[in-house]
Amino acid sequence: MFDIDGFDDKNLHFSWNAINKPVIYINDGDVLNINIPDSSTNQIRYDSRDMKIDNSRVDAAVGPVYINGSEPGDAIEVEIYDIKTGGWGWSAIINNFGLLKNRYNERLFIWDIENGYARGVNFLKGIKIPLNPFIGIIGTAPALGKYEMIPPQHFGGNMDNRLIRSGSKVLLPVNVNGGLISFSDPHASQGDGEVCGTAIETSAVLKIKIRLIKNRNLKTPIIYSNENYSGNVIATTGINNDIYKAAVEATSEMINYLSRELNITEEESYILCSVAGNLRISEIVDEPNFVVSMVMPENVISK
Repeated sequence: MFDIDGFDDKNLHFSWNAINKPVIYINDGDVLNINIPDSSTNQIRYDSRDMKIDNSRVDAAVGPVYINGSEPGDAIEVEIYDIKTGGWGWSAIINNFGLLKNRYNERLFIWDIENGYARGVNFLKGIKIPLNPFIGIIGTAPALGKYEMIPPQHFGGNMDNRLIRSGSKVLLPVNVNGGLISFSDPHASQGDGEVCGTAIETSAVLKIKIRLIKNRNLKTPIIYSNENYSGNVIATTGINNDIYKAAVEATSEMINYLSRELNITEEESYILCSVAGNLRISEIVDEPNFVVSMVMPENVISK
């Protein structure tokens, strides 16, 4: 068992690059415990009231981890044993970011996390979000070049895929000797799409097992996971010949629905769509128009 402390700056990096120095060397089959800060890299506190942070430190990754014997053409399998979140988290509407960018003013929202649920501090009264902890950023080093942390890439990175949860396995391509795998951006819960640009951002302790698979030759990551059935749902739709615009329409209609039915603000509805609603492509073959749905579990919004 090996431990890595992501609250120590010497174990962090701020871009994807093959020249990043490994923080640890491990072997096939080794188990790691990784302490990962939230996506603000510990800049946002429970008593914070705004998003005044140093953006150059956002989404700092813990690592990289060098896997002995791995070389280009291999794959690294990460089996996620457990993800323990912190006791609180945050979400935000951020200027010039998110699906509905600049529709609403920038605002920070703080959550309490306890007993399997997240509850808003002074917002979304009576609503609790079931926890589904996962790792938003997981990736290996690229063969060439330097990449920023936020856009996902062919080697993984900021995928924000809620399937990368406890009990799942992720296969990642090896592009350089050692693989150089890193981890960041824990989420307590998120809907598919992360439409406002943030999930319930939190810190976490990640327990994983690393396996080396020789000659796997992956182009992009593969995820083995399980889906939670959410029961009864409400879905709004967007129909457009531009799939991005259809996503905007579906999300906007859900915001309107939630604001009216729950008597909450549009900003609160937007956050709720991001942390609990699932944006889905419902139809893509009947050209020229496409259908996107925003799906909200009824058990989330039943007060």
